[in-house]
Amino acid sequence: MSLEANKAILARYFDEFWCKGNADAADELVHPDIFYHQMPEGLPQGIDGIKALVGAWRQGFPDMHETVEMVIAEGDRAMGRFRLRGTHGGDFFGIAATGRPVEITGIDVLRIADGKIAEIWTNEDTYDLYRQIGVIEG
Repeated sequence: MSLEANKAILARYFDEFWCKGNADAADELVHPDIFYHQMPEGLPQGIDGIKALVGAWRQGFPDMHETVEMVIAEGDRAMGRFRLRGTHGGDFFGIAATGRPVEITGIDVLRIADGKIAEIWTNEDTYDLYRQIGVIEG
């Protein structure tokens, strides 16, 4: 696939899957056997795990929105730096809603094979997220 096609897949992944919470978009964008390197404990690998992951984030931050601030593509990889904003309005992995606003940044690196996301590495500022919702002090 071309670098522009890989960038377009990444953009749709952020917009349709994360921002709009459209878990069905995963069927189009994600390989069924995707491997997510930072999958939270208790969630399965594969497309069902990715759908559960976005569901957990959307439950915890129902108004969340991600803005893609940078996209880079090379070979079969696409990388996006994002800024996530939202309100902790629901349970998030066992942490009850606090009503607090949050804003964090992160980076997703995707490996794309045959037009679908086959592998994801994520690095996001979860320390700051937990600080903002009052789980840790700092």
